[in-house]
Amino acid sequence: MDLKGIISIAGKAGLYKVAANGRNNIIVQSLDNNKKFPVFATDKISALEDISIYTYEEDVPLTTVYDKLAELEDFKKSINHKAPGAELRAKTEQFLPEFDEDRVFDGDLKKLFQWYNLLVDKAIITKPVAVAEDSAEEE
Repeated sequence: MDLKGIISIAGKAGLYKVAANGRNNIIVQSLDNNKKFPVFATDKISALEDISIYTYEEDVPLTTVYDKLAELEDFKKSINHKAPGAELRAKTEQFLPEFDEDRVFDGDLKKLFQWYNLLVDKAIITKPVAVAEDSAEEE
């Protein structure tokens, strides 16, 4: 799974892909509707590959969290992000039992599942293709 170039913008719903760099901004493309628009340095941008989830021992990168969730869900969509907080927490415990329940809020879990389902819809999270090994040895 490659989350490189996928970002979240504070105050804007959904996820965006970096399309181009401008002089004083970056051009992003919405994963929802493919519309492009500029984002400036004053906007708070978070790259998905830099986001982590708190656990009791160490922070777990979002890519690792999504790998575990994808395996649990067989690379299909998961629970709806609008489900009650208790259901989201119970689902999270299935694939990340060590997550810090005091520091991970319901809003964080809503984003976690909303983003996961969007990434599955857009085929960014997909089942890895098994590569058959060549049984013939080269000499």
